[in-house]
Amino acid sequence: MTQTLRDKALLPAGLRDILPPNAAHEAGVAETLIGVFERHGYDRVKPPLIEFEDSLLSGSGGALAERSFRLMDPASHRMLALRPDMTLQIARIAASRLARAARPLRLAYAGEILRVRGSQLRPERQFGQVGAELIGSASPAADTEMILMAVAGLRAVGVEGLSVDLGLPTLIPALCRHWGVAEADARTLRAALDRKDAGAVAAVAPRIGDDRAALLADLLNTAGPAGRALERLAGLDLPAAAAAERSRLAEVAERVRAGAPDLTVTLDPVENRGFEYHAGVTFAFFARHGRGELGRGGRYLADRGDGHPGEPATGLTLYMNAVLRVLPEPDPRTRIFLPAGTPAPTADQMRDAGWATVAGLDPVDDPAAEARRLACTHVLRDGAARAVVAVDDEGD
Repeated sequence: MTQTLRDKALLPAGLRDILPPNAAHEAGVAETLIGVFERHGYDRVKPPLIEFEDSLLSGSGGALAERSFRLMDPASHRMLALRPDMTLQIARIAASRLARAARPLRLAYAGEILRVRGSQLRPERQFGQVGAELIGSASPAADTEMILMAVAGLRAVGVEGLSVDLGLPTLIPALCRHWGVAEADARTLRAALDRKDAGAVAAVAPRIGDDRAALLADLLNTAGPAGRALERLAGLDLPAAAAAERSRLAEVAERVRAGAPDLTVTLDPVENRGFEYHAGVTFAFFARHGRGELGRGGRYLADRGDGHPGEPATGLTLYMNAVLRVLPEPDPRTRIFLPAGTPAPTADQMRDAGWATVAGLDPVDDPAAEARRLACTHVLRDGAARAVVAVDDEGD
């Protein structure tokens, strides 16, 4: 490759070309996931890649502002933002164009997102998302439906060793509000609990009280397999608001365990990272041999855009790059070479039978060699599909 061609092939950090057969594989996996969601009653929507900044990043979308590319719209002279996530767009659609649709509203989506920077576990800045939103229900059954539907979708595409980690990012804020903890100390506690740093939690004890610091340490130690975690959580003396949050988490966990007895379920009631705009039970999916999350979701308030409180909602987002990493490499596509001059009806019959056909454009002396050159597994000879290797063995 010449220097000029290398320069043209160079892409910004975190962006890449997806080549055959991986591009088709990703599209097929995404469509399988969407198909599972549709069979659960979710209707597909397709929001635009770019929106007005003050719409896309307003309200709870402000938590994603630092991840978003911005540019000036030459038509309206207003600032635009490229979507860093699709969940907020679905909430906008629900609140505007589908405001009169019956609730609960079930919507599904698939598309690309772009972020200013990647992370250590996910260095890609552009990747596909497949997800679903259930808007207009506050029932724990809605959270359960979302989790079990995601499990069904991930298993349908072949993910093995699947587990889900349930969280409750609203629990610590509820405690801090009840105790009247200063905002700076509350931020310190959230960061320490995210890092699982018991020492940093203990360091705040002089300002919030030893008993309260001890309770936070106990909460930190509850994380783990659902059965044990629920027992430990149930034994803690929590104020009313925090206890209500705990009850919600316990109910969702029990429903999920009943709906998918073979699913590994863990709990981490103090985890907050990545769930900044969530307002209740959250969840993240993992595979035994995977790196990082396959996807995440949880309860939030879908902005109505009219100054009123948002609608109760729960949603999930699956990251296609992470999902594909835990799946086997796609099998080479079965392709048949049709020598030049093959009648059109014959070619149609082969495609109707499920073959991917590659038509020869000019006559060649060795159709089998031409089939190999064009990455075909078979060649049409005497009206039948012949494996290229078999043709070679016969001396063709």
